[in-house]
Amino acid sequence: MRVLSVVHEPSSTGGGGLFERVVDERGDTLDRWVVASGDDSPGSAREWGAIMVFGGVMHPDQDAEHPWLAGEIGFLQDALEHDVPVIGVCLGAQLIVRAAGGWTGPAVAPEVGWVPVDLNVNGMADPVLGVLPRRIDAFQWHYYTFGLPEGGVELASSAVAKQAFRLGDRVWGIQFHAEVERHMLASWFEHGSDELAMPVDEMWEETDKHLHTWNSQGTALCNAFLDEAHRIAR
Repeated sequence: MRVLSVVHEPSSTGGGGLFERVVDERGDTLDRWVVASGDDSPGSAREWGAIMVFGGVMHPDQDAEHPWLAGEIGFLQDALEHDVPVIGVCLGAQLIVRAAGGWTGPAVAPEVGWVPVDLNVNGMADPVLGVLPRRIDAFQWHYYTFGLPEGGVELASSAVAKQAFRLGDRVWGIQFHAEVERHMLASWFEHGSDELAMPVDEMWEETDKHLHTWNSQGTALCNAFLDEAHRIAR
């Protein structure tokens, strides 16, 4: 199966991390679209069996600062229209909501660091989110949130914001960063230390408590999404 990774920064620390590695390990074909670098649109979304859309430092409504956002929204609308399986992470989830005509905007408070997230009944029964425990310690780095698009089903939440949704039976969005690997966090902590709620060394202590389990959960989540995409393709 061909899988497209949509990323918003050219470096490996701003890409699909663990999720891209899972695609490779499964033997699927991984393509990459680095949108913010000005790469041409990859064409019709129907060329891929699954699409993964990742995060970035920008917000989903900053069209004036990032004119390429409009082209990405159009691509995601094409994916939604043709029922291509899609998963969005953080900014990616917000852009899916925007492409579906839903609301995105500032959250009541930022979430940066390790945050408890609870799956609801729909989340526990979901074929993708349901591979996670009912409560997870999720890594977050966001200032915006989203409302549910028409037909969307909420799957998980934190004390501050919605954390996951499903749209139809083949589109998912997660606000938390299930794709992060250690080298990515090292870069994020270095360049975004002033955004952390605690000193960097304390953030590393928290990270060392959670990251192994978090990477296992991220692997399970990505595999569950790709399993669904394979099932749909068959």
